Amino acid sequence: MMKGWITAVFSIAAVFAAVADAQENVETARHNRRVEAAVFQAAGTNAASIQSTVDEFRAAIGGANNGNVSGPLVDGRREINWDGGGSTASTESGTPFDGFLNIRGARFTTDGIGFIQAPASGLATVFGNPQYASIFAAFSPVRLFSPLDSNFTKTQFFLPGSNGSAPATTRAFGAVFTDVDTPDGSDRDRGYGHGRRRDETTIEYLDKWGRILYRGVVPASPGSATLSFFGIILKDADIASVRIFAGVNGARDNGGLDDDRRNDIVMMDDFIFGEPVAQY
Repeated sequence: MMKGWITAVFSIAAVFAAVADAQENVETARHNRRVEAAVFQAAGTNAASIQSTVDEFRAAIGGANNGNVSGPLVDGRREINWDGGGSTASTESGTPFDGFLNIRGARFTTDGIGFIQAPASGLATVFGNPQYASIFAAFSPVRLFSPLDSNFTKTQFFLPGSNGSAPATTRAFGAVFTDVDTPDGSDRDRGYGHGRRRDETTIEYLDKWGRILYRGVVPASPGSATLSFFGIILKDADIASVRIFAGVNGARDNGGLDDDRRNDIVMMDDFIFGEPVAQY
């Protein structure tokens, strides 16, 4: 693949401060003030390049990984690594995808036909493009996660153990991505909606009224099978959902688009979020 840019590998673990300069500032409807967020971001050639930032994010959330324990819990976090206990099988599901709704408090929806959890070889088969077997890498082995026939994933939060009956909010959400090639923060708003480039990988954080609290652009790294991380922590549990736009998904246009200078194909790995608390 041709790469016409150079992106610095970096790691940021900010104190609670104004929105980072590299991100697009979004005004909240509440009191017309900017959201104060701790921003964690990193990109590099392998898992080790982002590991320290991911660990810093976990530590900053505080508490333990609560696994499948039912809420309400007072602190800690939830994690989804898509690996199914070490499974190498390719698993497809529809939308909404509720496999983690009761045990982790997260529901996933897309405007596509569903989702896939698969190792890189499985992605190549599902999307019909052998290139995909070599351009993606897993952060936690071995499976990755992607919507089907779309680049859009929405995550909504619920109280773990409520089976979706109790909407919840969280103060933190971060995700790992693989093969983010498009440089962040340039040439915005080409008319593709949500103030983003068509090929730009972004996360939008929304409150319970659907208002955008914060929009972050996932950092890129040149080359193939690279890894990126982006996450924020707020002072309060105001995040009711997140919207993820992962490059240009490979299932668009009835086939697996090649990852090239025109199309940035991006897959996802670990999702990490603060313990969901009951929404008031």
